[in-house]
Amino acid sequence: MRFAVDAHAIGRHLTGNEVYVRNLLRAFAELDRESEFYAYISAKDAESWVPQRFRMRQVSANPWSRLGWDLGRLVREDRPDLLHVQYTAPLRGTAPVIVTVHDVSFLEHPEYFPMMRRAQLRYTVARTIKMAKRVLTVSEFSREAILRHYDIPAEKVRVVPNAAGSDFRVIGRDKALAQTRKRLGFAEPFVLSVGDLQPRKNQIGLIAAYAKLMTQRPALKHHLVLAGKETWFAPKVQEAAQASGFADRIHFTGFVTDQELLELYNSCECFVFPSFYEGFGLPILEAMACGRAVACSNTSAMPEVADGAGLLFDPHDIDDMKRCMEDILVDPELRARKERLGVQRAAYFSWQKSARTTLDVYREVVEDCAGTRQRVVAPLAAGIRRN
Repeated sequence: MRFAVDAHAIGRHLTGNEVYVRNLLRAFAELDRESEFYAYISAKDAESWVPQRFRMRQVSANPWSRLGWDLGRLVREDRPDLLHVQYTAPLRGTAPVIVTVHDVSFLEHPEYFPMMRRAQLRYTVARTIKMAKRVLTVSEFSREAILRHYDIPAEKVRVVPNAAGSDFRVIGRDKALAQTRKRLGFAEPFVLSVGDLQPRKNQIGLIAAYAKLMTQRPALKHHLVLAGKETWFAPKVQEAAQASGFADRIHFTGFVTDQELLELYNSCECFVFPSFYEGFGLPILEAMACGRAVACSNTSAMPEVADGAGLLFDPHDIDDMKRCMEDILVDPELRARKERLGVQRAAYFSWQKSARTTLDVYREVVEDCAGTRQRVVAPLAAGIRRN
């Protein structure tokens, strides 16, 4: 079989979308040594992330060029049995499409998106979901949301969860601390949060909860580290930090590499994920895989991911968020228990299992399409013979 994957996100700092496709391709290479794979990439350095035996073809980083021309042209030339995309299929193409839709936040919380981006996603995702042979998503929460908003058969939507990459694991903490202290410029313990600086991630709420905790518990000397790419919303988050009264203890790292993130997870005292809405919430599992106690929001897919291994809070309630951070930081027994449970929870998910399920869906679609062609061709051939 021949499978094509739109891998334009690799190497372009597109966070969750990039992590998803990188890990799938790596697992595909381990699990399926017979099929041909094509990876359609945009970034110059993306080749280092794609398995060597996969065929790589270049597409434009510009979405209009990529979706309007490049992908359709390559699909016609390469003739794959199917094309796997995230969110949006090309305007033209001859191969069956599988689409991964991580969440429908653009429908459920349009206030988090600029107007043009919101309108574009409404149109292109609806079109892609309608034409796709299967829709993959990453949680039961997202599956229910997709079925709530789109009139498609329930069996068309399959849940294939994310997982923490194998690189995220418990490492020597002293070495990790040495690296992060050198990079960040302070030696005090710290609370970590990971996510692009945008409204949905709720860093402003976290800053308020952190400042309240540090005010009420002056004996705590913890800093707060916010790791994530800056966006148009970054100045508002930075203004909140400046106005918190603890600006000298709040640090912004910007985008971090996987190695830097591994060291941050292993160095922090606890991990807090205050997002308002997530289709999955991969940093929760990454922090747990690195042996850190996690406190996260009790909304959308996050309780499904954390299960009983994390402390849950209402992201709209600053006091509730502060209480969870406080419980972890001042209660070493609770922190140790959540660390143990977190490692076990993270191990429940794996990219190998997710990739195997995805490959099963690929083969199912190819077989279905082959059967459809046979049912169409057979009557035509019979008619030709009769004539």
